[in-house]
Amino acid sequence: MKHILFLMLFAPPVLADGCPTAPDHRAEMDPLYQALLTAPDEMTARLITNEMWGYWDNAPDEASQSMLDEAMRARFDFVFALERLDALIGYCPFYAEGYNQRAFVNFLREDFEAALPDLERALELNPRHVGALSGRAVTLIALGRDDAAQVALRAALAVNPWLPERALLKSPVGDDL
Repeated sequence: MKHILFLMLFAPPVLADGCPTAPDHRAEMDPLYQALLTAPDEMTARLITNEMWGYWDNAPDEASQSMLDEAMRARFDFVFALERLDALIGYCPFYAEGYNQRAFVNFLREDFEAALPDLERALELNPRHVGALSGRAVTLIALGRDDAAQVALRAALAVNPWLPERALLKSPVGDDL
């Protein structure tokens, strides 16, 4: 009982309050997704995607933004970055970028099995997240799941036809005449 009382008194207040809903940026993002489909070249698409990252990286509140920023700055300090991202996901389980960033850290660690479920969750929360879509494709390639990777890559390219990963796309069987 003493331990429960201690936790209630000294737990960080941010965990007690709960995470607010992530900002809804659909009005800003929809034109960007459309612009990706009509971008005349890779550089233009890259600029559009950079603008999208500004929305994806916009966490629900100051506490979650701090956790995300700390993890992103320390992404090659795998232990610390994963601790911050675990805390972020525990606090904001409906914020797609927390999962996407944890997947990225796990990808960098070459723990592809750990990365894949986070990418899937990020895409459940944000189905058009270009980073998570392309991340899922390259993670599946790293896992040797080539058929699934090609399906994932085609899904990513349907959102952004200029992704650098397009070079990994194989021609369908019968198209190599």
